[in-house]
Amino acid sequence: MSPLEPPRTRRVAIIGGTRVPFARSDGPYASASNQEMLTAALDGLVERYGLQGPGAVGEFVAGAVLKHSRDFNLARETVLGSALDPRTPAYDVQQACGTGLQAVIAAANKIALGQTESAVAGGADTASDAPLGVNDRLRRILLEARRAKSLGGRAKALARIRPGHLVPDIPRNAEPRTGLSMGEHAAVTARAWGVTREAQDELAATSHQRLAAAYERGFFQDLVVPFRGLARDQNLRPGSTVEKLAALKPVFGLSGDRPTMTAGNSTPLTDGAATVLLASEEWARARGLEPLAYLTAYETAAVDFVGGDVAGGEDGLLMAPAYAVPRMLERAGLGIEDFDLVEIHEAFASQVLATLAAWEKRGLAPVDRARLNVAGSSLATGHPFAATGARVVATLAALLAEREGPGRGLISVCAAGGQGVTAILERT
Repeated sequence: MSPLEPPRTRRVAIIGGTRVPFARSDGPYASASNQEMLTAALDGLVERYGLQGPGAVGEFVAGAVLKHSRDFNLARETVLGSALDPRTPAYDVQQACGTGLQAVIAAANKIALGQTESAVAGGADTASDAPLGVNDRLRRILLEARRAKSLGGRAKALARIRPGHLVPDIPRNAEPRTGLSMGEHAAVTARAWGVTREAQDELAATSHQRLAAAYERGFFQDLVVPFRGLARDQNLRPGSTVEKLAALKPVFGLSGDRPTMTAGNSTPLTDGAATVLLASEEWARARGLEPLAYLTAYETAAVDFVGGDVAGGEDGLLMAPAYAVPRMLERAGLGIEDFDLVEIHEAFASQVLATLAAWEKRGLAPVDRARLNVAGSSLATGHPFAATGARVVATLAALLAEREGPGRGLISVCAAGGQGVTAILERT
């Protein structure tokens, strides 16, 4: 191959995935760190696929959105605390709610280019153990004291500390550029697209019912490993119905007319971790492992949710997949009708419905609801930010595999910062 000749790419196989059950924040995992949860998910993967040997995995890629300073090298520290070979290199990625899927893409790229034969990708997040920052005014005083050249100088700086300086900086679920929470942004988009309360509650109830049915038929037996007393996602409400959800009061968009978004049709703050094993076909064949599916395309996008057409719905905070998916499908020569399954991350029911409407506006065929999130999604499982992408990839790959024939699945994940990460899985 000449230096100017582009490298040949290989198919990237998805072998499987494991995750811990997702838990509501301040619940069973309240004292569990990102590293502890991610290690539990990774160890489940190692045990299931016999990855204990030296050099079994070429690389580990993972991330978290809410990170303590101790998590600065989260992926590598997770490897060192796991059953993986401690010589396995690892690195962190972070793209808000797209982190898990972006980690999968990063790992897949190296496999496709022949730079590694196998990799594990994933993510973890805990809303319970969120980092508390030092009050910025206190931080500046402490830095000034550290820089002082004399004991008197340090004492003079420290003497300026007041009780108000001891109040910590608590992470906020708000966009720095707008000050609005994700829910408030979603409420603006819901109004712009005319998304009704009834449609949101119906989608939320369906998510719970389908997740419950998937657990009952044993679908998650190979995907979920028990952790801290949980064997199923804690947020799951098998008896959820439209009628029950209709009784809940709105919590977002209260400043507008007829608010529609409630705690029932929005994802709760959640703790959890998920991992996915990817490999070349040669690596899988040598180990007698049957790929569940193949990762064949991916696309990212971003919208101007600060100065763009926000009120009109085009540039809502969570609307980037409305642009990423049409671009990806055009590049792949596919339409929505070519997909057997569609997985849209359910940050909010309203965001899913607005995305579906936007795809149609951009010329895509309507999504058959019987093919949408057939085993439930984030409204039922919960949403540990960085773990969701890996959960969706593993779930969709397993759903395609159980069809026992060729199939194709679409993934769409919205993310904070006005971003979106999308992908295509295929089984041939």
